[in-house]
Amino acid sequence: MPIVLSNCSNNYGSFQFPEKLIPLFIRNAVHKKPLPVYGQGVNVRDWLWVEDHASALEVIITCGADGRTYNIGGENEWKNIDLIRLMCRQLDGKLGRAEGETEQLITYVQDRAGHDMRYAIDAARLRDELGWRPSITFEEGLDRTIDWYLSNEDWLNEVTSGAYRDYYDDQYGDR
Repeated sequence: MPIVLSNCSNNYGSFQFPEKLIPLFIRNAVHKKPLPVYGQGVNVRDWLWVEDHASALEVIITCGADGRTYNIGGENEWKNIDLIRLMCRQLDGKLGRAEGETEQLITYVQDRAGHDMRYAIDAARLRDELGWRPSITFEEGLDRTIDWYLSNEDWLNEVTSGAYRDYYDDQYGDR
């Protein structure tokens, strides 16, 4: 049976539910709410733009070897605090704020018990065997992501309103 598997690093981009770090921080920054950073913000993550993830999946499906597993990574590790500071600088410019204004919203909170310090992924097989690489830099992808969320505040408000729970209750009730 022909099977090809993939594993990926943290995705970011448009339509991500706002409980995740990047959309949460964009929304909070817009409304001048605290930007909650776990511990000292030194947890490290590799970030992959969602459209690059989709293109990697296409390459894996069409060119990957049966029985192989391909890791999809952005080749782009960031400490959370460094990513957050970059977002703050980009948001200051886009929101017409003084440099450093959004960064003042950073609030350090107690880290989650058992929170992983680093998520790493080795995407060498995907790169070396199939020739796939991310198409844009993290800074460019983050810039596009911020623009999308700033331009789609109605969507953001709708998905955070809780109305979807009412829809499920109306459709499915207590079964």
